[in-house]
Amino acid sequence: MSSSPSRARPDPHLRLHCVNVYVRDQDRSLRFYLEQLGFQLAFDTRLQSGERWVAVSPPDGSALLALVAPKPTSAQYKLIGRATQVVFITDDVTAKFHEWSRRGIRFMTAPRLKRIKFDPRAESRPSPSPSMLLGGESAIWGGVFARFRDIDGNSFSLVSFDEVTHSLEAERRAIAEKREAERRAAQELEIAKQVQSRLFPQKFPPLKTLDYAGTCLQARKVGGDYYDFLDLGGNRLGFVIGDISGKGIAAALLMANLQANLRSQCAIALDQPLRLLCAVNQLFCENTLDGAFATLFFAEYDDHAGTLRYANCGHLPALVLHSDHTVERLHATATVLGIFKQWDCTMGETQLQPGDTFALYTDGITESYDANADEQFGEDRLIEALRQHNGASPQALLDSIVSAVQRFSPGEQHDDITLIVAKHRGTNFSAA
Repeated sequence: MSSSPSRARPDPHLRLHCVNVYVRDQDRSLRFYLEQLGFQLAFDTRLQSGERWVAVSPPDGSALLALVAPKPTSAQYKLIGRATQVVFITDDVTAKFHEWSRRGIRFMTAPRLKRIKFDPRAESRPSPSPSMLLGGESAIWGGVFARFRDIDGNSFSLVSFDEVTHSLEAERRAIAEKREAERRAAQELEIAKQVQSRLFPQKFPPLKTLDYAGTCLQARKVGGDYYDFLDLGGNRLGFVIGDISGKGIAAALLMANLQANLRSQCAIALDQPLRLLCAVNQLFCENTLDGAFATLFFAEYDDHAGTLRYANCGHLPALVLHSDHTVERLHATATVLGIFKQWDCTMGETQLQPGDTFALYTDGITESYDANADEQFGEDRLIEALRQHNGASPQALLDSIVSAVQRFSPGEQHDDITLIVAKHRGTNFSAA
């Protein structure tokens, strides 16, 4: 479809694509270019007309040589074995001369040195990008020239210039520096991943009435989802799950900040959980940039009484699947962390009975889209998966749910997937 002139790009892409070289036998010439010159096969296909189109390319650059086998009666057939006016450029003609000579390439001349005088005033207008062939370094510069023939006698030039050599060396240095920077960045990101993995729970304080497990599958090397199990003392365990705004390294740094704030303040959680969350919010506000925030669900489980006190700070509602098949949703009791320095929170409470299942999750589960990006996994599917695998251990239940999400959303993972599952097994501490 054509585009109107008003919408045309002011600088449309333009480059040399292909040069025809006339040959007698395409298969024979193809072997010559691939095996003796070390070129690469670009195309070997049949056109709609039935003609075979074969093209090769040198190891560097994007221009192609089309190996055309014209009919013996055509005018193009008479062009076989003539000068092609095609020039190959390299940074070391002598090295190529010796390499190709060993492979049986016929050179018409040995490499010769020539000096060229360049007048910068001859340029009609300045080029917007630096050129390798305009004598940018000196008005007088040298070049090395040689000519060779292919298997059909077609002749080509092989040249190098001081400017080209210097430019290629600079380009190679830049590429090497870029690769080294990418290697260091990848290495540092891998280290960051390992460090962040140590921020997730390494110990699981035992409970007499509850089995539990947690997992986090990051969409990138590092991410902003967070979960934790905090030993609060007094037969109490803290369940924490959070979702930091943003993704990648920035979110991971905020996640580490939130984790450090929580763990450093958790000593006050046993008697004053609201004070803990207010202190964490204050520290999060002071140590992060404006606009950064986190949703958080904090729950304190009493292993003796089976009670679950919780604060939902703008997070998705936790789910309690009771043994009588009812579902209880633990909705928000406060706004998100990190936005408001003047912040308050209330606590909710529920009771876990033998056979109940308690689940905390982030939006990477419920907001995962199907293959057509039409439908989200959603809370209903999560509840159905929890019910379907209710007889499994918490870890097996986690694995089943993650597998269900990945089957539903088989493409690239776009958000961290984090989930905590706890199951009341019915052995009360007071009866022990």
